[in-house]
Amino acid sequence: MKVRRPCQAGAFYSGTKSSLTKQVENCFLHKFGPGKLPQVNRSANRSILALVCPHAGYMYSGAVAANSYYALAADGVPHTCVILGPNHTGMGSGVSIMIEGAWETPLGVSSIDIETARKIQKETEIIDIDESAHRLEHSIEVQLPFLQYVYGVDVKFVPICMMMQDLTTSREVGEALSSALAGLNAVVIASSDMTHYESQAAASKKDRLAIESILSLDEESLQRVVESASISMCGYGPVTAAITAVKLLGARNASLLSYRTSGDVTGDTSAVVGYASILINK
Repeated sequence: MKVRRPCQAGAFYSGTKSSLTKQVENCFLHKFGPGKLPQVNRSANRSILALVCPHAGYMYSGAVAANSYYALAADGVPHTCVILGPNHTGMGSGVSIMIEGAWETPLGVSSIDIETARKIQKETEIIDIDESAHRLEHSIEVQLPFLQYVYGVDVKFVPICMMMQDLTTSREVGEALSSALAGLNAVVIASSDMTHYESQAAASKKDRLAIESILSLDEESLQRVVESASISMCGYGPVTAAITAVKLLGARNASLLSYRTSGDVTGDTSAVVGYASILINK
């Protein structure tokens, strides 16, 4: 079995099992997190269809991301997690999926859901099987330690990396997801940071526009405001695809769990990055 080795262990997050476990727990316990450790409700009738989570270094965005995973744990146990992330490296195809193998983090090795990944890839010609896009990409990798902490290494997932993020492409990806995931106990995780390197005031104002579109489950509005307001949201395509998919799967509501910036963490509000944690449910 092919195993993708972590490229961000010791950088975006801690590099050993013990230190990473403590770091993830501190994200949950942080004042910007839920304030307590997650408890998995194994008898829950799941309602969360999608999450939006940030993917910066844990010291900056981990507490915001922890809000999503705390809610997911309370919602039950998904059979599979489809993680959509933007392509920061420029490597690989426009939309790239891995359909076999496993990914390693310091918390262990989690396998790709081969059956679901193949179903997704066969639904559309726009998604290519391409491991090179994932080799050095961090946006999907940084979600895995949270999933592994909550559910253990047996959690299965499907990684999809998007370099192309336009409305047409994103909708096609979302429609493929909805067809492949119909009837499955699945959650879609859209990995994205918000505005990059603007003042706290400017970032908060711009990010509010994008967040309002997400909460309205309006993928076309999200794409429009990202373009018209020049919002440097790196994962707007994954979020667009997630909204498209889960609306077709019966999503009706969205909730903002947390919004913070790097300036809230460091105290430097001159040039911040925004982070949002959002859930979408039935």
